[in-house]
Amino acid sequence: SSLGNDIVYLQKWPWASGGNYAWWEYYKRPQPTLNDRKELLKRSEIIQYAAYEIAFFKNASYKKTSLDNVQIQATTYDYINVHYFDILLGRYFTEFEAKNGRNVAIIGGEIADKLFQGDDPIGKYIKIGGYKLMVIGVTAKQGSDLLGLSMDQTILIPVKFATHFVNLKSKNINPTIWIKPKNEYTGTQLMEDLKKNLRAIRRLKPSEKNNFALNKASILSESFGQIFIIIDLAGLIIGGFSILVGGFGIANIMFVSVKEQTKIIGIQKALGAKRKFIMQQFLYESVVLTLMGGTLGLIFVAILSFAGSKITGMDFVLGIKNIFWGLFLSISIGLIAGLAPASKASKLDPVIAINDL
Repeated sequence: SSLGNDIVYLQKWPWASGGNYAWWEYYKRPQPTLNDRKELLKRSEIIQYAAYEIAFFKNASYKKTSLDNVQIQATTYDYINVHYFDILLGRYFTEFEAKNGRNVAIIGGEIADKLFQGDDPIGKYIKIGGYKLMVIGVTAKQGSDLLGLSMDQTILIPVKFATHFVNLKSKNINPTIWIKPKNEYTGTQLMEDLKKNLRAIRRLKPSEKNNFALNKASILSESFGQIFIIIDLAGLIIGGFSILVGGFGIANIMFVSVKEQTKIIGIQKALGAKRKFIMQQFLYESVVLTLMGGTLGLIFVAILSFAGSKITGMDFVLGIKNIFWGLFLSISIGLIAGLAPASKASKLDPVIAINDL
């Protein structure tokens, strides 16, 4: 959600989605520049917002409190329109502040807690790399996403002010241009428009390959989808073997149970018990065994889900549907595994069974 399904990321490096990754070709590519952003906004009728963004690390301090290697994100004004976050206190940059590179900063919720320790940070000055910046906003705490990214431990500053710390022409900064289409256009239309305009901006010949990467959140979704397919397949194979072994185990237990209760079965049949009654008796016993195992398994999974949610910050839920299918599978295995022993018990001759040694 924070990455945005409709956002296209103009970068030097493509996001890997399987296959060979030709890093040696990508390394030679030029970095996206502020001029690329300017030209795209001028040429394209599809783009609604475009934000140039770079990230680097610097020490940040307020009075006697200092934080080492804080992530600094430097960006243009449109960043708030392409990256979804909330301002808890204060405000965002004005367009004038962003264009003129004013010494203003928006700090993450955790940064505010650590530097100001409960004091109101708005209007106070922090130091980054020897420069003073006035805090004009604090972002609401949101936790980390699947990629470990979070605004909570980030300081946002205008990219024009960031030229005090980094060289925007350096090959080591890896900038990104976040591009959002107008509402009436799709992501596919935006991708085609960007390819056409970027090739023109960079004066690429028809025979030359693209020297830029256009990335979308769907690339990550597909990668995660492939991972989960493998996990599901592994789960089915391992679970299938577990069920098979468990079924044979229950069947063996039930054959032993029939053997131990042979005399009782003989007495029951001698007193008029029918085959159906004997079969039901052992099938019930088999189902109770598998239900006990299934219930213990569900309790174990519920504990793991709770622990996983606490540790990772993501929600792992054991739903009603999962519980239903777990218990249904347990009952089914119990019936299948108990069928042969129950059938054997129901066919015993009462005279032979009573005299069983």
